[in-house]
Amino acid sequence: MFDILMYLFENYIHSEAEVMVDHDILTDELTRAGFHQDEIYKALTWLEKLAALQDTDAYPYLTRVGRKSFRIYTSEEKQLLDVECRGFLLFLEQVNVLDFTTREMVIDRVMELDTKFFTIDDLKWVVLMVLFNVPGKESAYSQMEDLIFDEQEGPSH
Repeated sequence: MFDILMYLFENYIHSEAEVMVDHDILTDELTRAGFHQDEIYKALTWLEKLAALQDTDAYPYLTRVGRKSFRIYTSEEKQLLDVECRGFLLFLEQVNVLDFTTREMVIDRVMELDTKFFTIDDLKWVVLMVLFNVPGKESAYSQMEDLIFDEQEGPSH
């Protein structure tokens, strides 16, 4: 499923190509690209739920605005988000790429992935997908892109 999300993000969303809205056409294209029908359905559902996170009535816990918060992860979240991933999420909050709401959106989307193995690189892509879909987070999205794609030259000090 994550491969399909990556494919869609790289080929439609991130490249600013016109996004196909018709699920049948998109499903046909993904099938031709070699993806399985059940995985395509899961990926499209995942994206629909990402869009639904904008609805504060459905997700009232995302409307809380707090200056500082400390996130305690559930055991299920810890199984998928290792120490490196959790540390990276904290770093993104500290540099103002993520706030309370977008952090929770990222965690929500990670937990909905159908995978047992999740890496920090996977997390970076989920963060990009979430930030891309949240209105008003263009600056955070750009900052996240810089963190991912700009390779440092020489030692960092």
